[in-house]
Amino acid sequence: MISTTNTLAKLIELTKERDIAALEILFTHTVFDLIESRAAIFYRVLDVYKGTFLTVAKGKEQHAVISGDLKNTLLNCINTQLVQETHQQQHDHTVFYPVKDLRNKPIAVIAVESPKDLENLQEVMGLLIQIYQNITSLINDNDHDTLTGLLNRKTFETKITKVFSAMLSEHDRQNDQAETNYFLAIFDIDHFKRVNDDFGHLMGDEVLLLFSQLMTKSFREKDLLFRFGGEEFVAVFECPLVDDMERVLNRFREKVSQFAFPQVGNVNISAGFTQVRPYDTPAQLIDRADVSLYHAKNNGRNQVSNYDALIISGELQENIKEGEIELF
Repeated sequence: MISTTNTLAKLIELTKERDIAALEILFTHTVFDLIESRAAIFYRVLDVYKGTFLTVAKGKEQHAVISGDLKNTLLNCINTQLVQETHQQQHDHTVFYPVKDLRNKPIAVIAVESPKDLENLQEVMGLLIQIYQNITSLINDNDHDTLTGLLNRKTFETKITKVFSAMLSEHDRQNDQAETNYFLAIFDIDHFKRVNDDFGHLMGDEVLLLFSQLMTKSFREKDLLFRFGGEEFVAVFECPLVDDMERVLNRFREKVSQFAFPQVGNVNISAGFTQVRPYDTPAQLIDRADVSLYHAKNNGRNQVSNYDALIISGELQENIKEGEIELF
């Protein structure tokens, strides 16, 4: 094991991180350094039923495909929430530790490869995992909406700035790969005030919670989902084509319309979306999507409006110089 000073320095670095994906990488590197193992691999659960994981590795090559035996070990670790061990050679073995959130839900597995049984390994790993779980809990409490569990409004600027940076980095590489496009959509529940007036605010909150769960189930793990407040929700998507993006949003709109909300029945939503530009500001991006949402609501509701298409068709006009938008 490394010195106490270095150990404390590593733990201090962990507590500074406020992004979960970056924390997973830093935690994996911290385990690798502190345990002085041959490798540390962090397997974040994407879908326990499909046996899919997102992997971060330190000390060995990261493989995109997880073998059948390894997948079985990971699933055993998740399902039993017990430490698992595998032995490759006489003195080489890998220990798999379940990682849970504070509600005791398994969220990941951290695997440590070592040449031999290290003294107090399980005790040290237990403490490191507890530190990681406490940090992720604080991040989630700070960054997520209390009612829905989606990202909250104050995290939006940080998240979208990372999207801008990724777009600029991809442009600078000027490689032959297909260009990645991003889109921002704003969703608003139509006539939500009537829900509160007719059924009460508790049922209104239930509608918001169920709507957020529909968002989580309908969209991908990597999509950024926010509740901005009230009945307004925002999402950022990576999608190659604008037509594909419009189909995805309309499919979700139809899914919400067909969902039976307890006591309330069916509700509809309107959405406005726009393509993300690498030199946007967060305010400009939100304004464009908001204007297209306003257009959808003023033209019958229960529909999806594309800001950029509305500009091309002449239904909206963008004042580039002043940064203002006029409705016709």
